[in-house]
Amino acid sequence: MSYTLTTLKTAIQDYTENTETTFVSHLRDFVRSTENRLFKMVDFEYFRKNVTSATSSSDRFLSVPDDYLASFSLSITNSSNIEFLLEKDVNFVQEYHPNPSVTGVPRYYARFDVDNFIISPTPNSNYPVELHYYYRPASLTAGADSGTTWLSTNAPYALFFGALVDAYIFMKGESDLIQQYEKRFMDQLTRLKDYGEARENSDAYTDGLPRSPRT
Repeated sequence: MSYTLTTLKTAIQDYTENTETTFVSHLRDFVRSTENRLFKMVDFEYFRKNVTSATSSSDRFLSVPDDYLASFSLSITNSSNIEFLLEKDVNFVQEYHPNPSVTGVPRYYARFDVDNFIISPTPNSNYPVELHYYYRPASLTAGADSGTTWLSTNAPYALFFGALVDAYIFMKGESDLIQQYEKRFMDQLTRLKDYGEARENSDAYTDGLPRSPRT
């Protein structure tokens, strides 16, 4: 099965037996909160992306994509050779090359702030760049109420029980019932992690088939 935003909101209201106006106005918040939990707790190959750009000579900053969550790799092309930059802490990057006016071939990078990476040394040329990263896809709440997303299609129960937990917390519901829904959410999360971080990311030829207790 899969959920559209309409059917998911209806299911939450059916379970909570709550159609109060303020509660209903927060249903989208419950869904977005659960999506964020899932994106940060499970590494799905489906949510990896590659983008290309270029450094600017004498500019040690590189823009971060709007949907960026975490890096897998950042590389530059230097004289037709692809060279991967090592990700470091901001303090390391700045201490390694304390004088930004001195340029060179970049070796390290770090997340400087919400909008920028910092590169060290400061680039001495306009190097082509390729960033491989984990991205935040559009929320189910961002499209039409009749639309679906990868999560609502492939992880509907995780999305539902996670949203239900937030809904009952909002209602200040009974703690034992919240714990039951949280347990259901964690059970679904375990299955997703088994898929996303074992089966999906494994090399069966080299490592053999992933083996873990069935849940």
